[in-house]
Amino acid sequence: MKLGLDIGGTNSVFGVVDDNGTVVATGSLKTSTYKTAEEFVEDSKKLIEQLGEEIGGKNKITGFGIAAPNANHYTGEVGPAPNVVWAHDEKCNLGSLMEEATGIPCSVTNDANAAALGEKKYGVGKKFKDFIMITLGTGLGSGIIVNHELLYGKNGYAGELGHVYRQEAADRMCGCGRMGCLETICSATGVARTARKMLEESNEPSLLRELKPEEITSYEVSKAAEKGDKLAKAVYDFTGEVLGKACADFATFISPEAFIFFGGMAKSGDLLLGPLRKAYKENAMHLFRDEVKFLASTVEGSNAAVIGAAAVAP
Repeated sequence: MKLGLDIGGTNSVFGVVDDNGTVVATGSLKTSTYKTAEEFVEDSKKLIEQLGEEIGGKNKITGFGIAAPNANHYTGEVGPAPNVVWAHDEKCNLGSLMEEATGIPCSVTNDANAAALGEKKYGVGKKFKDFIMITLGTGLGSGIIVNHELLYGKNGYAGELGHVYRQEAADRMCGCGRMGCLETICSATGVARTARKMLEESNEPSLLRELKPEEITSYEVSKAAEKGDKLAKAVYDFTGEVLGKACADFATFISPEAFIFFGGMAKSGDLLLGPLRKAYKENAMHLFRDEVKFLASTVEGSNAAVIGAAAVAP
């Protein structure tokens, strides 16, 4: 069995995962409670001991995988991570600290890479040799599988597709400090930004006008679109078009068998994937146009992030 840890800005969720991808024991810590990585590791050790007791002995856990923001697979370092207090300003070698504290071989990567590995090991990605995983959450993350292996690149940070430049986003500031990143449009926050902009620039009646601007979320936009709201539908048409064009570009240098989408926005189904597929076909080179599949993750659910983290384990 493998142990997975998904570190978020609010919660850090631990899970013991069996060979079938089933979480058999789980627990969590409040990430923001801790001031230092050492304090976090100390309480993690205690929680892991408890999980070990639940499964009949910690010795049954043969590997430990950690998914964290701004994590480096090669070095085991996490940070600087804006939403993690104990790794906010500088890196900490969480991999080494956890391995020393628990005695379990440990490996670290970022959350999008973990999602890709989880999909490859336990989900629809099993059937593909080459695919691109795109996570659609607060930002846009990605993990790239080439010849059955995750692409890390020279420094461990390969595959930051959310930060490729798109002209459509030229006037949008990204959290990375650059203008024009893909994720400023194709993410949950990007959808909300687009909705606010369309509301400001048109007089189109919309259910979204009943909300204060700060209350508009991608979920509210999708709910309105499902009710036939034309402006909300236009937001998703625009988002899908931009993402489809971007995927057409990505296909030229990876030639994937599939794009697999993970996260809340992926659950919107054809609301997003419909215009995405259309834009892809209109913009992809003919070599890559017809054989590529567009699929939603099959490792979705409350334990998906932990399952992905466990897939990172050595």
